[in-house]
Amino acid sequence: MLIRLDEPPRVAGLGVAVHGITSLRDVFELPDLWQLHLYGYTAEVTVGETIHSIRPGRVSLVPPGTRVVYRYQGRSEHLYAHFADPPTGTQRSVPVMQDAGADTRLLSTLLRRAVAAGPDAPAHSAAMVWGALWQVAHLTPPDPGRPGHAAVSAAIGHIESNLSGTLTVPDVARVAGVSHNHLTRLFHTETGHTVIGYIRRRRLERARHLLRESTLSIPAIAASVGIPDLHAFNKACRHELGGSPRAVRAESDTKGPMPTDRPTP
Repeated sequence: MLIRLDEPPRVAGLGVAVHGITSLRDVFELPDLWQLHLYGYTAEVTVGETIHSIRPGRVSLVPPGTRVVYRYQGRSEHLYAHFADPPTGTQRSVPVMQDAGADTRLLSTLLRRAVAAGPDAPAHSAAMVWGALWQVAHLTPPDPGRPGHAAVSAAIGHIESNLSGTLTVPDVARVAGVSHNHLTRLFHTETGHTVIGYIRRRRLERARHLLRESTLSIPAIAASVGIPDLHAFNKACRHELGGSPRAVRAESDTKGPMPTDRPTP
């Protein structure tokens, strides 16, 4: 199915739904609204003519005007958001049902924050739902048969959030919920880089941005990208960016093209 995510959605309703108490079967459709559900139980749902298994940590995205039939096994609780996507923009293909894997906690946090913002801050609420939708859109790798994408996404998210700190492969693997060796294999398959190589490349890309676009001191930039040793930072800049930190900063005066990233082993 195709959904537009270039602008925030118009959220019509969201909350925590509890089913399976008075009836083990629900049948309904929303004529004009999408349905985003994050599940915390085991059940089954038929979307249109297709049957999908529900498990804790799975997320579904159902387009408007689609008949859904839920069959519960007992008390069943899920987070939901009902929304309309923008009328224009790039259409992106997203599966009806996916396993959120390592992203389950993040999706739960975004949706619960959206619920908490509620009617008092509708723009904030819509922003949280928008963020959740982008996460859902990126759960599936380009090759749906390729395993481990959720773990790689979790690893990259952790790296991007902690570039200024100490990052080791075992720590990143622990956050991603897989072993050191398994993450190493998955990461190289998905990105073409080693974990360490990716960390180094992203640190230097951020350093280049700060050198060219900010007035932060070079020591402050080095510290902010996790390379506080100025000798090591200077060496890394020369190797990855083609010049010393001062030379890279001088490029901001001409705004010439950024140096091409060197291949990372």
